[in-house]
Amino acid sequence: MREIVLDTETTGFEPSEGHRIVEIGAVELLNHMPTGKTYHQYINPERDVPAEAFAVHGLNTDFLRDFPVFGKIADAFLEFVGDARLIIHNAAFDIKFLNAELGWARRRLLPDDVAIDTLMMARRKFPGSPASLDALCRRFGVDNSAREKHGALLDSEILAEVYLELIGGRQPDFALSSQPSRRQNVVSANWRPQPRPAPLPSRLTEDEAARHAAFVDALGDAAIWRKRH
Repeated sequence: MREIVLDTETTGFEPSEGHRIVEIGAVELLNHMPTGKTYHQYINPERDVPAEAFAVHGLNTDFLRDFPVFGKIADAFLEFVGDARLIIHNAAFDIKFLNAELGWARRRLLPDDVAIDTLMMARRKFPGSPASLDALCRRFGVDNSAREKHGALLDSEILAEVYLELIGGRQPDFALSSQPSRRQNVVSANWRPQPRPAPLPSRLTEDEAARHAAFVDALGDAAIWRKRH
């Protein structure tokens, strides 16, 4: 099963008001395991970046000016996504922007049901608790110390870890896995340690052993180290 953990950064909240995507980041998962494949692209929004948006992601108009417009990267983006399920925090926001950009570029739109929303997952799993990405990082012990500002690829990498925790931990249920070889990692409740076929070699050097023996001799015959059980 192929999934894409995805995040975008934008100039504002509504594409209907002329706001655009300025960054896309995505991480590929295969059977809930990161493959190491990522997608990352800065985008020229063909408009100014408001101060409020810059305060969030730190991308300004001058920095973005030399990057391609969305229409130039649309095909590469769609090729990376393919028919995978998308994993997005507050999915309605990102899908709204992605489909607006795809529509303006005259490309196929993403299906309405393509995304799993981790924000909704967190709210169902922990009702009444904060469900922001930072809050979930604190809950699950995911390191987000590099997240000084929002960044699409970094946030996707962090969200991938959070998503795996939301579905049951970084190691999913191996009983349901399509890869039987992973069962070797499952520890049976009836497991008991067995004697080693050969004892481990001593880590004491000859000098250390001699000094210990001299120390015990100095303690006299009553030293507990002389007793045998």
